[in-house]
Amino acid sequence: MNLVLIFNMGPQEVLLIALVVLLLFGGKKIPELMKGLGKGIREFNNAKNSITSEINSEMKEIEKPKAEEKSKHVVKERVELEKD
Repeated sequence: MNLVLIFNMGPQEVLLIALVVLLLFGGKKIPELMKGLGKGIREFNNAKNSITSEINSEMKEIEKPKAEEKSKHVVKERVELEKD
């Protein structure tokens, strides 16, 4: 999806905003601002991925005893069936 369409802005509005940003910060500051923005987004994504992997590993630890219990139950049923 186009970012411009998300905010329901046309090309004139985007151009006006870009012009205002250029006037406020100047040509030399814009690359520094974009670099900082990129770094912030990267750190956010790294933190998000870290939390997601931590949650997934905890879920696996929770599911592990359930799987072992189910396996024991299946073995017990097999032994009972073989006796009959």
